[in-house]
Amino acid sequence: MSVATTTTLTARFTTEPFTCPSCIKKIQSAVGRLPGVEWVKVKFNSARVDVGFDPAEITTEEIRETITGLGYPVLRARVAG
Repeated sequence: MSVATTTTLTARFTTEPFTCPSCIKKIQSAVGRLPGVEWVKVKFNSARVDVGFDPAEITTEEIRETITGLGYPVLRARVAG
């Protein structure tokens, strides 16, 4: 009997500064709906989006494209295990 294991990675995306608190809800909602995303934390003051995700279901590039598509260009991305 095999047991399926999933590896959650954490990606940190630094964006251009946010202009209003509603930016947080907009990003959390859109990124949180992506398949493979387990959690999203948006830091308003540091223009940072931290995402826990399953790399078997989604790539950091797909997450980056979603954030950028919402109007928040990603300046830097980093992944940790």
